[in-house]
Amino acid sequence: MGTKGDKLNQEATLAAEALVAKLNGIDGITSKKMFGGHGIFHHGKMFGIVNSKGQSFLKANAFNKVDFEKSGSHKHGKMPYFSIPDAIANDTDKLVEWANKALKTIKSES
Repeated sequence: MGTKGDKLNQEATLAAEALVAKLNGIDGITSKKMFGGHGIFHHGKMFGIVNSKGQSFLKANAFNKVDFEKSGSHKHGKMPYFSIPDAIANDTDKLVEWANKALKTIKSES
Protein backbone atom coordinates (compact mmCIF):
# COMPACT_ATOMS: atom_id res chain seq x y z
CA MET A 1 0.00 0.00 0.00
CA GLY A 2 2.93 2.27 0.64
CA THR A 3 6.57 2.47 -0.20
CA LYS A 4 8.48 -0.71 0.55
CA GLY A 5 9.69 -0.63 4.13
CA ASP A 6 7.22 2.05 5.27
CA LYS A 7 5.55 1.28 8.56
CA LEU A 8 1.89 1.81 9.38
CA ASN A 9 1.47 5.10 11.18
CA GLN A 10 -1.29 7.01 12.94
CA GLU A 11 -1.89 9.27 9.91
CA ALA A 12 -2.73 6.27 7.71
CA THR A 13 -4.99 4.79 10.37
CA LEU A 14 -6.86 8.06 10.86
CA ALA A 15 -7.24 8.54 7.09
CA ALA A 16 -8.65 5.02 6.70
CA GLU A 17 -11.09 5.56 9.57
CA ALA A 18 -12.20 8.90 8.06
CA LEU A 19 -12.71 7.35 4.62
CA VAL A 20 -14.80 4.50 6.03
CA ALA A 21 -16.85 7.01 8.05
CA LYS A 22 -17.52 9.17 4.98
CA LEU A 23 -18.67 6.07 3.10
CA ASN A 24 -21.00 4.91 5.89
CA GLY A 25 -24.00 5.30 3.57
CA ILE A 26 -22.75 2.30 1.60
CA ASP A 27 -23.44 -0.96 3.41
CA GLY A 28 -20.51 -3.31 4.04
CA ILE A 29 -17.53 -0.90 3.97
CA THR A 30 -14.63 -1.92 6.21
CA SER A 31 -10.88 -1.39 6.44
CA LYS A 32 -8.03 -3.74 7.27
CA LYS A 33 -4.38 -3.07 8.04
CA MET A 34 -2.25 -4.21 5.12
CA PHE A 35 1.35 -3.68 4.04
CA GLY A 36 1.97 -0.43 5.91
CA GLY A 37 -1.42 1.02 4.99
CA HIS A 38 -5.04 -0.07 4.90
CA GLY A 39 -7.21 -1.89 2.40
CA ILE A 40 -10.75 -0.57 2.00
CA PHE A 41 -13.27 -3.35 1.40
CA HIS A 42 -16.90 -3.79 0.38
CA HIS A 43 -18.25 -7.09 1.68
CA GLY A 44 -14.74 -8.54 1.69
CA LYS A 45 -13.61 -7.31 -1.76
CA MET A 46 -10.95 -4.63 -1.84
CA PHE A 47 -11.81 -1.52 -3.85
CA GLY A 48 -9.68 1.12 -2.15
CA ILE A 49 -6.42 1.66 -0.32
CA VAL A 50 -4.93 4.15 2.08
CA ASN A 51 -1.16 4.20 1.84
CA SER A 52 1.28 4.62 4.72
CA LYS A 53 1.26 8.40 4.19
CA GLY A 54 -2.52 8.59 4.60
CA GLN A 55 -3.32 9.12 0.90
CA SER A 56 -6.50 7.45 -0.31
CA PHE A 57 -7.02 5.66 -3.63
CA LEU A 58 -9.94 3.92 -5.33
CA LYS A 59 -9.89 1.11 -7.87
CA ALA A 60 -10.25 2.11 -11.50
CA ASN A 61 -10.57 0.42 -14.86
CA ALA A 62 -11.91 1.42 -18.28
CA PHE A 63 -15.27 2.20 -16.63
CA ASN A 64 -14.04 5.04 -14.40
CA LYS A 65 -10.36 5.72 -15.15
CA VAL A 66 -10.99 8.62 -17.55
CA ASP A 67 -13.36 10.36 -15.11
CA PHE A 68 -10.82 9.97 -12.32
CA GLU A 69 -7.97 11.35 -14.47
CA LYS A 70 -10.09 14.34 -15.60
CA SER A 71 -10.51 15.26 -11.94
CA GLY A 72 -6.75 15.30 -11.36
CA SER A 73 -6.42 11.79 -9.98
CA HIS A 74 -3.11 9.96 -10.40
CA LYS A 75 -2.28 6.27 -10.47
CA HIS A 76 -0.78 4.51 -7.45
CA GLY A 77 2.37 2.92 -8.87
CA LYS A 78 1.60 -0.16 -10.95
CA MET A 79 -1.63 -0.88 -9.11
CA PRO A 80 -5.06 -0.15 -10.68
CA TYR A 81 -5.89 2.43 -8.00
CA PHE A 82 -6.18 6.19 -8.48
CA SER A 83 -5.88 8.97 -5.91
CA ILE A 84 -8.90 10.75 -4.51
CA PRO A 85 -8.39 14.50 -5.14
CA ASP A 86 -9.13 16.82 -2.21
CA ALA A 87 -12.15 18.33 -4.01
CA ILE A 88 -13.72 14.85 -4.13
CA ALA A 89 -12.59 13.75 -0.66
CA ASN A 90 -14.07 16.88 0.91
CA ASP A 91 -17.47 16.48 -0.77
CA THR A 92 -19.21 13.44 0.70
CA ASP A 93 -21.73 13.16 -2.16
CA LYS A 94 -18.98 13.17 -4.79
CA LEU A 95 -16.88 10.77 -2.73
CA VAL A 96 -19.77 8.30 -2.49
CA GLU A 97 -20.28 8.66 -6.26
CA TRP A 98 -16.61 7.84 -6.85
CA ALA A 99 -16.76 4.92 -4.42
CA ASN A 100 -19.78 3.51 -6.25
CA LYS A 101 -17.85 3.76 -9.53
CA ALA A 102 -14.95 1.89 -7.92
CA LEU A 103 -17.37 -0.75 -6.62
CA LYS A 104 -18.57 -1.33 -10.19
CA THR A 105 -14.99 -2.22 -11.13
CA ILE A 106 -14.91 -5.08 -8.62
CA LYS A 107 -18.39 -6.24 -9.63
CA SER A 108 -17.27 -6.38 -13.28
CA GLU A 109 -14.44 -8.72 -12.25
CA SER A 110 -16.78 -11.24 -10.61
